[in-house]
Amino acid sequence: MPELTQVNSHPELQQEQAHLDRSLARLDEARAEAVQLQTMVEVGQGGTNQARWEREVINQQIATRLGELDLGQRSLCFGRIDQTEDAGGGSYHIGRIAVADKDREPLIVDWRAPVAEAFYRATGLDPQGLARRRHFISRGSELLGLEDEFFGEAASTQRVVINGRELRGQGALIAALETNRTGRLSDIVGTIQAEQDEIIRAPMPGVLVVQGGPGTGKTVVALHRAAYLLYTHRFPLDGQGVLVVGPNRLFLGYIEQVLPSLGEAGIELSVLPDLVPGIRVQGRDDEAAGRIKGHLKMVKVVRRAVADRKRALRKDLHVGYGARYLRVTVAQSERIVSEASRRFRTHNAARRFVVASVFEVLAQSHPDGADPVSLREELLSRAEIREALNWMWPVLSPAMLIHDLFGSRSLIQSAGVSLTPKERAALFRPWQAQHDVSKVLFTVDDVPLLDEAFERVGPRPKFKDHDEIRTYGHIVVDEAQDLSPMQLRMLTRRSLNGSMTVVGDIAQSTGAWAHSSWDELLEHLPDRKPPRRSLLSVGYRIPGPIMELAARVLKVAAPDLDPPVAVRSDGSPPGFVAVAQPANLLKVAVERALAELALLGNGNVAVVCATSQYDQVVEAFETSGVEIGRARRDGFSAAITVVPVSLVKGLEVDSTIVLEPAKIVAEEPQGERSLYVAVTRSTQRLSLLHAQPLPSFLAP
Repeated sequence: MPELTQVNSHPELQQEQAHLDRSLARLDEARAEAVQLQTMVEVGQGGTNQARWEREVINQQIATRLGELDLGQRSLCFGRIDQTEDAGGGSYHIGRIAVADKDREPLIVDWRAPVAEAFYRATGLDPQGLARRRHFISRGSELLGLEDEFFGEAASTQRVVINGRELRGQGALIAALETNRTGRLSDIVGTIQAEQDEIIRAPMPGVLVVQGGPGTGKTVVALHRAAYLLYTHRFPLDGQGVLVVGPNRLFLGYIEQVLPSLGEAGIELSVLPDLVPGIRVQGRDDEAAGRIKGHLKMVKVVRRAVADRKRALRKDLHVGYGARYLRVTVAQSERIVSEASRRFRTHNAARRFVVASVFEVLAQSHPDGADPVSLREELLSRAEIREALNWMWPVLSPAMLIHDLFGSRSLIQSAGVSLTPKERAALFRPWQAQHDVSKVLFTVDDVPLLDEAFERVGPRPKFKDHDEIRTYGHIVVDEAQDLSPMQLRMLTRRSLNGSMTVVGDIAQSTGAWAHSSWDELLEHLPDRKPPRRSLLSVGYRIPGPIMELAARVLKVAAPDLDPPVAVRSDGSPPGFVAVAQPANLLKVAVERALAELALLGNGNVAVVCATSQYDQVVEAFETSGVEIGRARRDGFSAAITVVPVSLVKGLEVDSTIVLEPAKIVAEEPQGERSLYVAVTRSTQRLSLLHAQPLPSFLAP
């Protein structure tokens, strides 16, 4: 096991093609039925509000269904299972979405359905009721070949076992791995391996942590898990929502096609700044500021910053009212502030109470008595009244609070009593004079503090719907190994029931909050149920010779971790190109990129450099007249893309050119780990160009 049949020579190839054609025709009919229904719903735009609302709901459902039925160039069906007589004797074709004939008999079974589990889990030792598993090798609607694996007495004694795991569908898997990259992540629904399927179908409750080295498919496994959970737990997740959080927008652009290709378009993809409404975010802080902003010390700092905006009057307030003067004393204002602080959990929720209390005191100061409500209607617009209220208890937005805090050394000093002088200095930045605080630019590292501020100040009056924090029934967090405690706290706040899938690679932890173990992250995640851990140990994407080089880097970057075992033992060895004259390095890089592109034919090339070198490298290519993509702007849509090492994590390309490994090691916060990330992006070829001496662990 497995017994493989030569591609394009299988006697049942035409029979399977006919079944696929029939299924595709039925899919076209289903699409036409949905379009016809949409046309019927759109007839007549009048009616009651209820009728219009119902039409909108139906239209939305039809649009979702049309999206599910639109496969584009993706293959509908990728396999078949034949059960033994004892297991029911059924035969099922497994595909991207379910398709039934006009009698509602299944032509294709959705890959997430329970009966399809054996397609991914069956092994020679545990056939799970299968007599045969068949893999399709196809291109769009054309079936190119078949690959059969037999179980039981018909099985061959040959088995492919890696890391104790039996490899299934080897021919289809290798064909998929050797396909040139498109600049977008593709699904693996047709080639999911058993260790991956166990994670995808794992129970939903609690936190599941997935450690996976480069090339193990952790990102795409996490996305397939999101699609599987929404399919399996449609109620309640359809209403609660599923959120996928990525490290940056380049990464989101790279993965955005996977979920629609699996028939799920209702899952929300976000970066952390998207989760805080009404802010503008650009760039990151330096390492010192990023480190303190991610520390849990900032919870107390934000709490004190809010408390500093709740203040008694500095002097008695006197307000002219007819021939009288009404008064609020400092002591009275102090009692109002104290009472509001005690009674209300969030700052803005107490604003109405403070206003009402001030007018009650003013009314009581009238010798003949006065109605507080009438006083408020008459006096609220007075400048001295509004000034007093805004001093005592201003309406705050998170942006206003954090912007004011970091722009004032005195406010930082008052709120940051638990910080060291160096930490307080790292927080300060010149106050930006903006009439509209929504135009202020914050950094990525500010985002969890803005979120913490919202937790303290709460929604603004009249903006409750806009300011409300959205929670989700399940949250998937990719590249989680770099998240700070404050960022993890922010994600935990959005978990409705503690159900999360957290994936990453400790060896690729390169940020200001690089972690050495998953225990450090789990301290800040929901703990309603004991966390579960899974390991992806097989590397599917990276050829063996490149993985051997990466293992040498890993010994220095994260000596406690073992590298993944590569499925593909063959492949081109990494190329080392020494440039005698440093001034010629970028010229050689341009030449090498063009040469790599010519070798690949239809593939893509990434030129990975230290962050400080990015602009120089881009300029060198543009000066040479070579058309390139800039990763920060264009993603990986171009044949040649220049990308700083700080953004390349999680991405994959056909050929990688790493410039000046020693510079990456010297300049990046976690240099050896950043280099490990850089050398593990390629599916086919790797080159290292250097004018400086290589780090000792890379010397050929």
